[in-house]
Amino acid sequence: MNLTPNSKVIIQGFSEFISSTHIAQMKAYGTNIIAAIHPGCGGQQLHSLTVFDLVEEAVAKHGIIDTTIICVHPYQVLDAALEAIASNIRQIIIISPGVPPLDMVQLIRKAEATDTLVIGPNSPGIIVPGKILLGTQPAEFYIPGSIGILSRSTTLTYEIARELTKAGLGQSISVSIGSDAIVGSSFIQWLQILDEDESTEAIVLVGQPGGGSEEAAARYISEAIDKPVIGYIAGTEAPRGKFWRQTGTLAAVIGRDRDFGSAKNKLIAFSDAKIPVAEKPSLIPVLLKKAIKK
Repeated sequence: MNLTPNSKVIIQGFSEFISSTHIAQMKAYGTNIIAAIHPGCGGQQLHSLTVFDLVEEAVAKHGIIDTTIICVHPYQVLDAALEAIASNIRQIIIISPGVPPLDMVQLIRKAEATDTLVIGPNSPGIIVPGKILLGTQPAEFYIPGSIGILSRSTTLTYEIARELTKAGLGQSISVSIGSDAIVGSSFIQWLQILDEDESTEAIVLVGQPGGGSEEAAARYISEAIDKPVIGYIAGTEAPRGKFWRQTGTLAAVIGRDRDFGSAKNKLIAFSDAKIPVAEKPSLIPVLLKKAIKK
């Protein structure tokens, strides 16, 4: 990964998923946004950014680009991402929600073949507090530190960051992998990244109803992660079969346990893996301090 203030960043597409306020916040935070891509608007200035028609034109002008933030219509995401990969961009953040599942399957296969890291879709992105902001996360909730936040949620990620900041627990990185049914990178991939990250001392994993990614993460933590991990599962009172946004669209498969994807199953998996779970966000700092002392 290249997540430093020197990383070259572009934005592909302007839509309702990103605003001039978000762009201004990223630039104010020190993120090196060098250009935007919006076919048909090449040569213009939008949100104080020079616009190119094609990604390859931006690469020809600025050289190697590290990260793209994709904000196009969901049905255009695959084309935008493949264009970025063809231009050797190896970090892709997809803000747009509701990308067709088959498009994501195709994108994931291409990303695996080219060693490309994909975050999202339906993600507010990544923040490395004090260094770089990639996406729409509110920077005011974060302070530099050693706690990594790994989440499927959007606004809940900010709430937990704020609780940590209030308790004096700064963050090394905060990543929302996205809350669509199929996302580009998994909890397991990011757990490995954070476990190897020297600036991360402990990890907060935030799950929610739908799918089985939390259960898989719990097993992986018990087998492979050495750093302390604190869990939080949202939606524990959600009725059976009710899921948030697109997270449950792949859960209704004939022959599966009727509790598949439920908060109950996720809590059981965390308990089996001996991962402390906070009952509410305000209790996460308490559990973290205990785990770090051990």
